[in-house]
Amino acid sequence: MAEKKKKANSNAMYKTDKVVSSKEKAFNIFVFILLLLLAFTMVFPLIYMVLTSFMTKNQILSGRLTLIPDPVLIGKYSEVLSKGQFISGIFNTVKVEIPVLIVGGFTSSLAAFAFAKLKFRGKDQFFLALLATIMIPFAVVMIPQYVLFTKLGWTNSLAPLIIPGLFGNVSMIFFLRQNLYSIPTELMEAAKLDGCTYFGTYWRIFLPLMKGALGTQLMLWFMGIWNDYLAPTIFLRSEANWTLQVVIRSFNSYYAIQSDYALIMAASVIAMIPTLLLFFIFQRMIIESIAISGIK
Repeated sequence: MAEKKKKANSNAMYKTDKVVSSKEKAFNIFVFILLLLLAFTMVFPLIYMVLTSFMTKNQILSGRLTLIPDPVLIGKYSEVLSKGQFISGIFNTVKVEIPVLIVGGFTSSLAAFAFAKLKFRGKDQFFLALLATIMIPFAVVMIPQYVLFTKLGWTNSLAPLIIPGLFGNVSMIFFLRQNLYSIPTELMEAAKLDGCTYFGTYWRIFLPLMKGALGTQLMLWFMGIWNDYLAPTIFLRSEANWTLQVVIRSFNSYYAIQSDYALIMAASVIAMIPTLLLFFIFQRMIIESIAISGIK
């Protein structure tokens, strides 16, 4: 009798587990389909932009949502690249990128090392004050900055985009500081016993150890500068100094009147390629760096 009851209980538990597992499987399928639909909704404008760059003007303005270009035109890409203004915008953006990333990356990593490993009075308070500047939106400071840069005579050059970045990036300092906390502080003591200076300790020991996190933050900063639109629009007066996003804005203003949306989309696709390549190539490094820095 006891054995029959035990067997019945085990069968009931098995059926219950089977029902629960079936419900979990159905729920997981539902969640997967929902996330897939949401992902497609997010990616669809990007896909449509690429497809539109190959369409004719009549197809774009037909009033119907068509996804397949008929016929497929690739001439808009060569037309964009043949325009000197677009190439000039790329070169101006690169002129901003190179000094800011090299010098700004160095000063940011040096500041992160000081905040993470050195001991000085008011370190935590100063770091909190520096971190609080992230909470100030650019719209609050853009007018005072414009007045300052105008008085300095910088608004007719790329200086307003380059010089402030040479002093570092607060977000990069924060992430690198968090990364340095994962490196044993005993290395500082060992370097000090060997007679190494603070800068020598940073340069020879800690900089090589945080090169992965530094490279990740530089890539993210590169994307931010490459896609920056507001600051160049405010500070750059001369058309010869326009960066890439400002050039695309001018394309939108000029060619939208002619309904040449394919050319505008082609310019946007070309501008998007470097950031997409960097992200897909180094996405694993980016995710690992953010996880190590303690941002879950």
